[in-house]
Amino acid sequence: MNKVRWGVIGAGGIADRRTLPGMMLASNARLVAVMEVDAGHAERLRIKYGAARAYTDSAALVADPEVDAVYIASPVVHHKEQTMLAIAAGKHVLVEKPIALTVAEGRLVSAAAKAKGVLAASGFMMRYHGFHRQMKDLVAQSRLGTIVSVRTQLTCWYPEIEGAWRQKKALSGGGSLMDMAVHCIDLIQYVLGSKVVTVAALAGTKVFSYEVEDSGTLLLQTESGVYCTVESYFTIPDSAARGRFEVYGTGGSMLADGTIGQEQAGRLELLVADNSKGYDPGQARTDVASRELELEDGNMYTREIESFSASILEGKPVEVPLDDALQVQAVIEAAYEAARTERYIHLG
Repeated sequence: MNKVRWGVIGAGGIADRRTLPGMMLASNARLVAVMEVDAGHAERLRIKYGAARAYTDSAALVADPEVDAVYIASPVVHHKEQTMLAIAAGKHVLVEKPIALTVAEGRLVSAAAKAKGVLAASGFMMRYHGFHRQMKDLVAQSRLGTIVSVRTQLTCWYPEIEGAWRQKKALSGGGSLMDMAVHCIDLIQYVLGSKVVTVAALAGTKVFSYEVEDSGTLLLQTESGVYCTVESYFTIPDSAARGRFEVYGTGGSMLADGTIGQEQAGRLELLVADNSKGYDPGQARTDVASRELELEDGNMYTREIESFSASILEGKPVEVPLDDALQVQAVIEAAYEAARTERYIHLG
């Protein structure tokens, strides 16, 4: 087998917008089947992407003998059940974040995958952005000295929409923090190579009237002592959003503008400073110019599919294992508790 044969559960939404187009470009993957609850929509997607079969039932898709791996992009409320079905059928699974409504449920999924001996990963596709990979390498090379501060932001405009599952806690698990802040937390930990250990938070529904939070700001501390800020809002017009990722150290800074989002886009500036000159009471900021780095060609969704397919075909380690997603979700659960109780939460 030189290509992994994929089935997609929840083939509309993000799968149709981003992941399936990326899968079409993957050198080691082939789409076999799609599933949507509406038969007409499922058939349209089958034709659009050239899949062999369309299903309206997830159990039928995972039972397809020609499917090796399953990508799940359905509403969060279905993730646990559908992932468990795929695991029980012996299929490898890539499931969108969060992998379940709660960490406790997600641990059951992770344990089931390990017991069955199948590979399972979570859809933190922003790790595959070329600039984020460069940022990770620069931190690992100590190009910025000791990292002291990080700031991230991921926002969108998400007004009340009738029937929108993300606006109902029982279906989504939460609002802007659960849906978007998770990406920022994962990127912080990925780039720094250090996990979050302390969480403080402000979260609430400030603009709209749905039951999940539309606004949230987190203050985090990592194991290495870095203070980090995460801004996650459903209340900022898309045209006004910047998707920034800022990293500051004792020897310089990186400013990524427009990189935190659904496209491999944006720009990355690197500034390496001389910190040996001592204190400058005038705080001059003109002695060093930043340098804009080049973005390699590619599609982060294609890289995501190719990476997981390579793990299946070649035995390479899974780049985003479920346990990483569970740790990020534990940070989010701590954030909700911190916001509710107005105190710091320390993760064990």
